[in-house]
Amino acid sequence: MTDDSAARRRSPFRNHHTEPREGSDMTAGHHAEPPVWFDISSHDAPRARRFYREMFDWPIREIDGGYALVGEDDDPVGGIGQAGPDSPYTGITVYFRVAEVDSALARAERLGGTPVLEPVDVPGQGRIAAFADPEGHVIGLSSG
Repeated sequence: MTDDSAARRRSPFRNHHTEPREGSDMTAGHHAEPPVWFDISSHDAPRARRFYREMFDWPIREIDGGYALVGEDDDPVGGIGQAGPDSPYTGITVYFRVAEVDSALARAERLGGTPVLEPVDVPGQGRIAAFADPEGHVIGLSSG
């Protein structure tokens, strides 16, 4: 594997930016952004961590009994956690950066989305929330 491809593997979203299309109605805080985080919530987190480590050769570092960070120690790009009975979602959720989590969640709700994780502050990461789109796909929001 070349150094360039190893860097992309460690941080697949680095140096990726999408500008709003000319003439679009997207305003500041509402333009397309690349994902900033992914979260895999599994009923068997240790098995999921083994699978993704072997499948993609991801560096995975457990930070507690139920959650592990994916990526280099100083630049994680996602996490794999243990789903439980109180988990807001199970499966893979992609988080997108927004200027203001609470107003973005309210906008999603006005457009037909359903909140699944109310806004919460995450130390060192900013504020996060998640909603299900009208078809049930869970999307995360992050201000960090």
